[in-house]
Amino acid sequence: MKALYILFAALSIISCQNQNKEDLNKAKQASIDSMKVEINKQKVIDSMKTEMAKIKEEQRVETQKEVVVVHQQAANGNAATTTTTTKKKGWSATAKGAVIGAGVGAATGAIVSKKKGEGAIIGGLAGAALGTGTGAVIDSKNKRNE
Repeated sequence: MKALYILFAALSIISCQNQNKEDLNKAKQASIDSMKVEINKQKVIDSMKTEMAKIKEEQRVETQKEVVVVHQQAANGNAATTTTTTKKKGWSATAKGAVIGAGVGAATGAIVSKKKGEGAIIGGLAGAALGTGTGAVIDSKNKRNE
């Protein structure tokens, strides 16, 4: 009987150690998944910063072109100088829809899915696709109304 108790105690200790290893592996995997989500978020942020920098550079170049035109007219001796103002070009509805859709889709995917990283990626892609489509529809309606 003592041997049976010792065997039972040994089996319970071994099974507890295996459970701890499984819990440790699950914790490691959750940490890796959350890091992947953060890396993907940072990639999106970086790409948006790059696009914004390109847009600002294009606006700066256009402004410089306008200044050159005004100075050339004044240098030619034209008494009347004309200044042109350009309307700031904002984001299109398509771009706004894609960004908003990607954010909402990623958040929803991370919340709903058991694998947070994969859910966020899939949700973000699906949301961006739907947001782009919706924004394109809005853009076409705006063009028709103008």
